[in-house]
Amino acid sequence: MASPLGQSPLLTRLVEGALEFLWPARCVGCDEPGTLLCPACAASLPAIDQRFACPHCGAPFGWLVCTNCTEPAPELGRVASAFAYEGVVERLVKVYKDEHERRLAPLLAEALRFAIENLAECEPSVLEAIDAIAFIPATEQAYLRRGFDHMELVARELSKRIGLPVADVLVHHRAGDQRELGGEEREENVRGTFEVMGEVWGSRLLLVDDVITTGASLREAARALVARGAFVPLGASVARVW
Repeated sequence: MASPLGQSPLLTRLVEGALEFLWPARCVGCDEPGTLLCPACAASLPAIDQRFACPHCGAPFGWLVCTNCTEPAPELGRVASAFAYEGVVERLVKVYKDEHERRLAPLLAEALRFAIENLAECEPSVLEAIDAIAFIPATEQAYLRRGFDHMELVARELSKRIGLPVADVLVHHRAGDQRELGGEEREENVRGTFEVMGEVWGSRLLLVDDVITTGASLREAARALVARGAFVPLGASVARVW
């Protein structure tokens, strides 16, 4: 059970003030003091226009012919990513995850909201039937290394912005390192690594992650949810490797 102190706005402001005093904010893109992301770097982020992105994997410019995917995953509906994974965006994600800069969680949540709202401009009904936000959780090893679940924090920030509850229902068992693997190898590497803990039957879920490379993790998590009776009409990520 969460501590009542964790719900205190005053305590939150005190903690944030202490963090700012001990570790003053600097822009992740240009190191400008006083902000986590300065206006100039924010304006330079390589946004993906959902009108031209692949609806199945979120790749930019793949709406007509996508070279990143072969066919839709039956378990997963539309996919939307906010930005291409390059430059400041890559730095943003890495600083958050690897340098433990938790103050970036609201910025990543804003990126997800941007992608979803951009998609809603093309498909106005995209969020109408969604019940809750599920997220790709960290493995136990990653959690112990970082001291927090990076996507849980982002999902809870996103929840505040779009008014949907968080469904913390996925467990991510250990898989091999994905970084050097190709598409088919990634699919095999994550097969069976997600487990659903909790009742999801009949739920329509928005499934979120930080970065989509091939989409293997997102699809495998969606398969686990669908196998337990859920629907995943929308997947979203902060960034898409391109």
